Amino acid sequence: MARLKLIACDLDGTLLLNGAQSLSPIVYDLIDNLRQSGILFFAASGRQYTNLQRLFWPVRDQIGYLCENGCISFYQGRMLNKERMDRRLGQELIQTIQYTEGAEVLVSGVMKCYVHPKDMKFYYHIHDVVKNDVEIVPDILHTREEYMKVSLYREGGVGDEAYWKSRFGSRCNVVTGGNDWLDMMPLHVNKAAAMEHILNWLGIMPEECMAIGDNDNDRELLELVGYPAAVKSAKPEIISLAKYQTDTVEHLLQSIIQKNDNPEIR
Repeated sequence: MARLKLIACDLDGTLLLNGAQSLSPIVYDLIDNLRQSGILFFAASGRQYTNLQRLFWPVRDQIGYLCENGCISFYQGRMLNKERMDRRLGQELIQTIQYTEGAEVLVSGVMKCYVHPKDMKFYYHIHDVVKNDVEIVPDILHTREEYMKVSLYREGGVGDEAYWKSRFGSRCNVVTGGNDWLDMMPLHVNKAAAMEHILNWLGIMPEECMAIGDNDNDRELLELVGYPAAVKSAKPEIISLAKYQTDTVEHLLQSIIQKNDNPEIR
């Protein structure tokens, strides 16, 4: 197999397990060790860019960022891709979520996200727990920024995912980003499509990459790369795509560093 040159890792449910909102300090050392071995690390998440920068602060300039499930990506401060959703479709999604009992809507911009919460508990969750840069707006249908991603949040579970895919799946990409989140992006936008932009810029081939994930929004990325991996707590259909499994990402990265001359993972 090709030599490993890049690792793209999902955050929630993968690197961040059991609802964790901060990284183990060992992750920063592992990323630095990978860099010294010639392996670049990319955070590949549904999270926003500024949120990811804070999470990876000690190594923020050493890594790349595939954000918002592929809607936007950055490397060394340079924006490599940015997608936008048709505004009429975005407004239809927003209104449908607003009319859905128990559901809150979040609209993603480049550097911040926007909410008009039914319950302020949602704002505090986004601001204080998830630690997003978030703005409360008087009317979320009239944000100044273009829509990139529209997300549904329901505490305790999204509910009828099939309904959203049936109603909107022909016009946008609908994926679960965790038990409480459903993300809607422009059609054909996903982590793999963004990774292709990144790899073209870096001059790296897909077979030289590893992706680590756990959920539906990681599917296309795992299918793209030469080294697909999953945490053991991943969805069964994601595990079925993986050549490698691990209990924690940290253990997998340690194994790669120890075997950097031969990146086969036992």
